[in-house]
Amino acid sequence: MTELLTAAQMRAIEQAQIESGEVTGLHLMERAGRGAVGAALAKWPELAQGRHRALILCGPGNNGGDGFVIARRLADRGWDVDVFLYGDAEQLPPDAKTNHDLWRAMGRVAPFEPAAIRGCDRPDLFVDAVFGTGLTRPIPDDLAMALDVRMMDDWTRGAAIRRLAIDCPSGLNLDTGLIPSSDEDAPARVNSAHLTVSFHSLKAGHKLGLGPKLCGDLRVVDIGLTGPDAAERAMVGTAPDAERARLVTPEFMNTALPPRVWPGGMIAKMQGQGHKYDYGHVMVVAGGPGRGGAGRMAARMALRSGAGLVTVLCPQDAVTENACHLDAVMLRACDSATAFGEIADDRVTAICLGPGMGVGAQTRDMVAAALAHRRGDRGRRNAAVVLDADALTSFENDPDTLFSQCHGRSVLTPHEGEFARLFPDLAQSRRGALSKIDVVRIAADRAGCIVLLKGEDTVIAHPGGGASVHSATGDRAVPWLATAGAGDVLAGLVAGLAAPETSPDLFCVVEAAVWLHCEAARLFGPGLIAEDLPEILPKVLRTLAS
Repeated sequence: MTELLTAAQMRAIEQAQIESGEVTGLHLMERAGRGAVGAALAKWPELAQGRHRALILCGPGNNGGDGFVIARRLADRGWDVDVFLYGDAEQLPPDAKTNHDLWRAMGRVAPFEPAAIRGCDRPDLFVDAVFGTGLTRPIPDDLAMALDVRMMDDWTRGAAIRRLAIDCPSGLNLDTGLIPSSDEDAPARVNSAHLTVSFHSLKAGHKLGLGPKLCGDLRVVDIGLTGPDAAERAMVGTAPDAERARLVTPEFMNTALPPRVWPGGMIAKMQGQGHKYDYGHVMVVAGGPGRGGAGRMAARMALRSGAGLVTVLCPQDAVTENACHLDAVMLRACDSATAFGEIADDRVTAICLGPGMGVGAQTRDMVAAALAHRRGDRGRRNAAVVLDADALTSFENDPDTLFSQCHGRSVLTPHEGEFARLFPDLAQSRRGALSKIDVVRIAADRAGCIVLLKGEDTVIAHPGGGASVHSATGDRAVPWLATAGAGDVLAGLVAGLAAPETSPDLFCVVEAAVWLHCEAARLFGPGLIAEDLPEILPKVLRTLAS
């Protein structure tokens, strides 16, 4: 599944299935434990042969119950298994207690004691089944010490000890992807896994914040949840569900989508014939002399992504500089918001502002003119307006004025710094228990438009709750995308995809733009600079025709 559920949503799905009478909690726990063992052996096939040793830490809830099932399944394979319980066996939930007792009939459950854990023979597999979905508080110091990856050094050195986490490495908040802490000065305890097994669906924290780094490889195990709330609600490329965030990836219902369907279906020029004005006219507003590079890169990406025409608007004293760099992209002098209103006719279908424009009143006036632009009778819909960089920072002292002018065809594309200037109460340092998804949803409602908060965990939301996450981690990691100008190019890509008269819903276009932006960086590889992105995009687009 590509939905990123919260802990509460996952609990509700499980509880509804149990209350329906179609399955018991005990059956779900058995499937989870068996599935976790299967996932571990699939990742480490060498463990499927011969005799091995496991050390399993079980917690005081149902996550611990999964651990007891894992212990039985490994013992059935001839493994030596050491099991420790963090908590009181008599206080375990009923299903976990049943599995505790089933394991007790086969082996010992030792009380949690860090010294005793360190005294065990060196395991081949270390299983963290202590705290999983739902934890929002810091884990106790003694447990954090036992789970610290550096504890592995206490055993005789040899082959790496494989670390398996059930749901997530204990201590990770699966709603936020962060590690709750009660003391900022406390020494860092690093708990991570080589393999994390999630059940039924990924959770938001697997793809947000520290989640991707701490969880290692992620595997989702099907535990047979089939109720009406268990199904995915909205395929990428269609309007998002108002309650559930989704992962931006070409997949739905555990099936890969053909590239021509997604993201190909989001690119108007791949759908059929038309003349240049059918594919839209993008205007990119650039800065003054010496500051036009960002606007030019955005313009080139807009043209590469399929816009029929692209024009750069710049101050009169920057025309010569820009003319030296532009060929297919057109150029007009524009020194004021009044001039913009005279230049932007009813054929302009997308406007990109911000990259290199400079911060100040003139930029604010130009943004206001762009947001007020209406296409008139000839236009099927109003122009999409993409605001980035200086177009956002220019309103840091008066964000409400910007929000009052935004509309459903506008997109804000801040990084965390720009986001904090517009939404100071939602900045990283002030989010508390709110996730990145939560705050972008709030921001979209407040601004009255789509908000795209950039990062390795890019979050997109529109008013009303629809949200998605693009995770540039794992096999989609692109650290070389952290380069000057990459965000400007993304703004141009959004504008270019949104420009055609037949382009899909703007939210879906933004999702596709973020995915294509990452895909272009992946294809180019190390050494990427922002200018490379428009040039590599055609190679990405060629792969989408099949």
